[in-house]
Amino acid sequence: MEPIAWREGRVRLLDQTRLPQQETYVDIDDCSALAEAIRALRIRGAPALGLAGAYGLALAALRGPDDREALLSRLREAAGLLAATRPTAVNLSWALQRVLAAAEDAGDAASARDAVIREALLIHEETREADRRLSALGAELVPPGAAVLTHCNTGPLATGGYGTAFGVIRAAFQQGRVVRVYATETRPVLQGARLTMWELRRAGIPATLIADGAAGSLMRRGVVTCVIVGADRIAAGGDVANKIGTYSLAVLARENGVPFYVAAPTSTVDLSLASGDDIPIEERPPEEVTAIAGLRVSPEGVEAANPAFDVTPGRYVTAIITERGVVRQPYGETLAALLRPAGVTL
Repeated sequence: MEPIAWREGRVRLLDQTRLPQQETYVDIDDCSALAEAIRALRIRGAPALGLAGAYGLALAALRGPDDREALLSRLREAAGLLAATRPTAVNLSWALQRVLAAAEDAGDAASARDAVIREALLIHEETREADRRLSALGAELVPPGAAVLTHCNTGPLATGGYGTAFGVIRAAFQQGRVVRVYATETRPVLQGARLTMWELRRAGIPATLIADGAAGSLMRRGVVTCVIVGADRIAAGGDVANKIGTYSLAVLARENGVPFYVAAPTSTVDLSLASGDDIPIEERPPEEVTAIAGLRVSPEGVEAANPAFDVTPGRYVTAIITERGVVRQPYGETLAALLRPAGVTL
């Protein structure tokens, strides 16, 4: 199962809006069409959005002009279009900037075109490797016989690789540490019910789906050993932006003495933002709240707010799991040290 792949000048996506009922792949050969697929959640998850952005620039490069400066202008325009689709997930802008830099280092249009495609494929391979490393490191934090609670979707569908929080759970299960996973439904778009449960069944991991509001009850009763979630952006001080509802889980975990772990690649860390208060929060269409699968569940004319993410202060996070290592408070120091280039001292 490949949620996103580069196939002979096209981007192939597993349409996540059709899961779990249908496993439908779509081939996209136009950057604008890929941007629309991102907005429509056909591809989603912070690391996977980075891949989509990189491949979107590859599409633009393939169909761009043969003049170097005109091609670079076209790529910058495409990057702006793609970046605007999902503003919270920093992996998207990170990948776009990295691919643009590779193009700008090239001496002519043909070389720039090759560099864009090569860089996009490299980012995908590095994502797979990062997922494996962080999953192995995170599994060490999970005690034997654990029941793990997770929120939203963080498996291969969300990363194009092994998964982040899901990868930790899967690695721990393969080591005999996890006996059950509790997955929240994750309203309003039900990523947990539709996608995480689909992935858990494919992986053969015992799992129970719960309503979002049931998580606190499970923690109070001592059912949950630890909570593991992903992230869309992590500020320098350790504040974490993730799917709406994550903050509530973190507060409940603290109240009930349950460790709360965040698993994300270092590309999700944004040291340019000191605080989570500075993270842009995407507001999605109200229809996602007032309807489920196209069926209206609230009266006509009802106003609905639909922030896609919330911010969990770093003080609620027990540890942040990355491919470079596991860090704990004080995050202002440990995250900076984690991302510091080798051999550089401050």
